[in-house]
Amino acid sequence: MADPSSYRPKPGQIPDSPGVYKFRDEHGRVIYVGKAKSLRQRLANYFQDLAGLHPRTRTMVTTAASVEWTVVSTEVEALQLEYSWIKEFDPRFNVKYRDDKSYPYLAVTLGDEFPRVQVMRGHKQKGVRYFGPYAHAWAIRETVDLLLRVFPVRTCTSGVFRNAHRTGRPCLLGYIGKCSAPCVGRVTPEEHRELAEDFCDFMAGRTGTYIRRLEKEMTAAAEDMEYERAARLRDDIEALRRAMEKNAVVLADATDADLIAVAEDELEAAVQIFHVRGGRVRGQRGWVTDKVEAVDTAGLVEHALQQLYGEESGDAVPKEVLVPALPDDLDAVTQWLSGRRGSQVSLRVPQRGDKRDLMETVGRNAQQSLVLHKTKRASDLTTRSRALEEIADALGLDTAPLRIECFDISHLHGEDVVASMVVFEDGLPRKSEYRRFQIRGRVGDTQVWHGQGQDDVRSMHEVISRRFRRYLAEKEQTGEWLPESGEATASPRPADVDPPAAGEAGPALVEENGRPRKFAYPPQLVVVDGGRPQVAAARRALDELGIDDVAVCGLAKRLEEVWLPGEEDPVVLPRSSEGLYLLQRIRDTAHDFAIRYQRGKRGKRLRTSPLDDVPGLGDTRKRALIKHFGSVKRLRQATIEQICEVPGLGRKTAEAVAVALARTAPAAPAVNTATGEIIEDDDGGTTHGRGSGHE
Repeated sequence: MADPSSYRPKPGQIPDSPGVYKFRDEHGRVIYVGKAKSLRQRLANYFQDLAGLHPRTRTMVTTAASVEWTVVSTEVEALQLEYSWIKEFDPRFNVKYRDDKSYPYLAVTLGDEFPRVQVMRGHKQKGVRYFGPYAHAWAIRETVDLLLRVFPVRTCTSGVFRNAHRTGRPCLLGYIGKCSAPCVGRVTPEEHRELAEDFCDFMAGRTGTYIRRLEKEMTAAAEDMEYERAARLRDDIEALRRAMEKNAVVLADATDADLIAVAEDELEAAVQIFHVRGGRVRGQRGWVTDKVEAVDTAGLVEHALQQLYGEESGDAVPKEVLVPALPDDLDAVTQWLSGRRGSQVSLRVPQRGDKRDLMETVGRNAQQSLVLHKTKRASDLTTRSRALEEIADALGLDTAPLRIECFDISHLHGEDVVASMVVFEDGLPRKSEYRRFQIRGRVGDTQVWHGQGQDDVRSMHEVISRRFRRYLAEKEQTGEWLPESGEATASPRPADVDPPAAGEAGPALVEENGRPRKFAYPPQLVVVDGGRPQVAAARRALDELGIDDVAVCGLAKRLEEVWLPGEEDPVVLPRSSEGLYLLQRIRDTAHDFAIRYQRGKRGKRLRTSPLDDVPGLGDTRKRALIKHFGSVKRLRQATIEQICEVPGLGRKTAEAVAVALARTAPAAPAVNTATGEIIEDDDGGTTHGRGSGHE
């Protein structure tokens, strides 16, 4: 625990102007970002008597080891820089709204030649128009199913579209009238785009004009005795009205606005947002956050506005935003929102009428969301604390391990050997710091193993050594750790560190601006997936590097026993132990992460062809070769003169093909151990069963 007076700047050093400040911990990691109209006045508040600080603020300033600031010209610039730094550094003491799901949007891909209507999640893409977000994907599909009767826009995937175009037969929706079938030329690209634009206009709230137009067409068709067409138009109008009923009118003046409400207690806060377009609720979303900093309702609203509109622009930012409390820097926030939209944005608290009533509804939703969240994890905070304390007691640690790293090895029959590293902080996964390693089979300067048999112990020694060599190298590079002159040490200099593997970054990529370096933040506890041998290998790797302040344990799968270095017997935690449950969760996360990487590498290797390495041989001539000979096996048996017979291949290329295939010829066929049968695939390679290798 640091003493804030040890890093307090002198009063004359802090400028009396707008700016953004960062608190860093002893490892240089940014733990808090804030903005101020006057940096001098704001920072002075952090360095008063600790007894007078809010408990969360007190924890932050005692965790920090330094503070720095950046001066800006205006409060709007300070707001923009604060948002950018919070997004970039992910400080642990800032309010961060965590969303427990990715909300679905109704999307129309107007950038395509034939626009498609579909459900989309995740980051927004260019050339796509979005409506929502919706609480459930099925709500989108119900609405689309009703509207396709009137707006038969394409909804199929690119593969289905290409297949229909090739065969000349539309899909089922084309036969039943819910797709205009542009794939087979029933409509032109221009006509289909017009349908998509009409669909977008209707979803954007311009419904009355379109329905009145259909009513006129229905009346005219009836007068001309075109009764079938009139009946069709009547059904279309009914379908549109049913779709409209799903979004009841809440504001009579066809308002476009977002309503934000907050429900909070001492520890947590829930935010609910209703997106109203054309007077109707078109979308809803919600967030929940731990109040890790001393912040009031106005501050929560400001953080919500930053997260909601920080990546948006244009019409995605509405003309009006209704909130329960105005931010302290109202002018700056309003100016920032107006800049994101490109025109004036009104930010206000509704006082009366329909907007006030709707705001109360949003507030009730926020309150219910907070209650539901607390019900789901009523004892989650205390449970995590109890789990960490149980782990500390079981392993004999002085303090609870706030950062735990877990390592796992994965391979199949000794091939494609990889390792994973997952990170849990305060009992929660920190996915941005997960890492993957490709095992090289080299420990120190001695070749000990490479794809021969299964050697998880040596692989574990290698990955632990590489992870902590990088840690020591980065500490030395930043000046946090410097060996005494003439001191003998097992820690390598940065130049001696192995080159980075997949998922790693070399010293040249070390960040000096406060973002967590990939290996510069040490854990209090290392967990390995395995028993006594793996634990001994991990401890030996740390001892060789001179690291004695990181605890090590292993969790064996068979009996879920916890192994400690040098102990003959394991530590057995009760099955109901929260500490054991947390260790199991960490171990299983590392196992799944390693398996996904290993399977990806294996799949990529199996998809490669010996022809890929032939210079100047493109996909067209590869296909021509395989088509001519039938398989890689037969191509490998062909002479150079026979290869030259393939149209488009000269003798030089044919020679390169022959050399490449000869270089990759299989050494021996595979044998089915159950039957003794020699197995060969069509490409001349061996066909392997799944086997029982460790994944």
